Amino acid sequence: MRIALYPLLIICFYSCTSSEKVNTIVHHAVIYTVDSSFSIAEAMAIKDGEIIAIGKNEDIFKKYSAKETIDAQGKAVYPGFIDAHAHFVGYGQSLFAVNLYDCKTWDEAIQRVADFAIKHPLEKWITGRGWDQNKFTNKQYPNNDTLNKLFPNIPVLLTRVDGHAAIANSKALELAGITAKVSLVGGEVTLNAINNKPTGLLIDNAVDLVSSKIPLASKADYEKWLVAAQKKCFEQGLTTITDCGLMYNDVDIIDVLQKEGKISMKLYIMLSDDKANYERYLSRGPYKTNKLFVNGIKVYADGALGSRGACLLHPYNDKANWTGFLLSNPSHFDSLASVLVKTNFQMCTHAIGDSANRTILNIYNKYLKGKNDKRWRIEHAQVVNDNDFTLFGSASIIPSVQPTHATSDMYWASERLGNERIKGAYAYRQLLQQNGWLALGTDFPVEDISPFKTFFAAVARKDANGFPTNGFQIENALTREQTLRGMTIWAAKANFLEKETGSLEVGKKADFIILDKDLMKVPENELRSTSVFATFVDGTRTYQRQ
Repeated sequence: MRIALYPLLIICFYSCTSSEKVNTIVHHAVIYTVDSSFSIAEAMAIKDGEIIAIGKNEDIFKKYSAKETIDAQGKAVYPGFIDAHAHFVGYGQSLFAVNLYDCKTWDEAIQRVADFAIKHPLEKWITGRGWDQNKFTNKQYPNNDTLNKLFPNIPVLLTRVDGHAAIANSKALELAGITAKVSLVGGEVTLNAINNKPTGLLIDNAVDLVSSKIPLASKADYEKWLVAAQKKCFEQGLTTITDCGLMYNDVDIIDVLQKEGKISMKLYIMLSDDKANYERYLSRGPYKTNKLFVNGIKVYADGALGSRGACLLHPYNDKANWTGFLLSNPSHFDSLASVLVKTNFQMCTHAIGDSANRTILNIYNKYLKGKNDKRWRIEHAQVVNDNDFTLFGSASIIPSVQPTHATSDMYWASERLGNERIKGAYAYRQLLQQNGWLALGTDFPVEDISPFKTFFAAVARKDANGFPTNGFQIENALTREQTLRGMTIWAAKANFLEKETGSLEVGKKADFIILDKDLMKVPENELRSTSVFATFVDGTRTYQRQ
């Protein structure tokens, strides 16, 4: 950054008398500390990756001199964004698979798969993600007929945008041993009504039957994925990511790559609800390094609303006599809660439908027994019955929500839920009121990685075109301050990291970003176009806009 003349004179004057050397001084900034009083500072001094002083320009320069001085030239400085719910490893994988996110038709998706196959002729499996039948003209689920013709000998698995449904070709179904006779709890193998053969459409747990047959990735694969993923994250100002649902072997490789200096992204890990993870971690307890914290258990109560896998109290408005389903019997969630409540691990349960939310909220309340600091979480808390909101506050349960889900689903959510039930969906302000705070994330790669889209969706409740004019259920919008807290200090608190990061205060890690616009002041229609000028992790620059 160019240093203006006036700040340069200040530096020169005070450097002669400065009594303490630091690594970096950031000055002439509008620093949103996001501390308890939401105070604003002008400068901060950083040493050995931590903030050691923050305040006015003159006060910082009077006491400190630095190897590096950064003149922010009046730009806004924020704590690094923390994504409270994402899939970092999955996102990295998706960068090297078939991108189906904006396909308007199934034919377009098929063409992308064919193009990918030509460019990657040695692939033993073809995987892709992002299709959404709600974007198709007929809004109907596709089948695998064309995939079977194009790829008779190569297994293909194309996952829906939410990860809760997929299309598999016949070769993939064959490798997984899937036939019309397969039955399972919490999933469905869709059959053709005429010939009773699998159509290739798999819902929820049925997807795992195929994905489990994909060969395990190598360390080199992980490095390729995660280096690419963190580059994208740093460009967006993300400095900590909550990765929801990994196996212990994923964690082991991440740990090695971080210790080797290949990955500098900070990660809070939720382990998948899997026996192998429990055998590995429950007896030894949470695992923590400077950049890695394994402390959560990710549990799935139900599927997704878009694929009608969310478990509802009453039938879907657009599918008679269908209420969705839980992915496990309620006894599984109850027994797991009874074990985890005696440990330091955090129970974090995906719950979309109002029935799924009620089931998990009642189980949580049963074992947490009132106010507490266990910080058990409901991931998504997407559709909540009006009688159940208080169950969050009664047991200090954290709603972990993703604002762009609301603006992605608003076009069809009322078709699924009806005009009355939709009022309790994506109800972020009501959820905030339960404990006075909540955590915000994106769920990328389900949604776009951009935290600025998250910010806009939370505050304006509109899409990129400004629809709807008055915002989708605007009564549940968050204020700008609440949104920023949800993306920083409250997200850190949801991960038990609020003493280390999430705000810019003395003694905390110097994880911060410099933006080209001030999110607290710019017009609403400019929020999405805000971008990152620079990103710092532990005081080290990890991204600089050219």
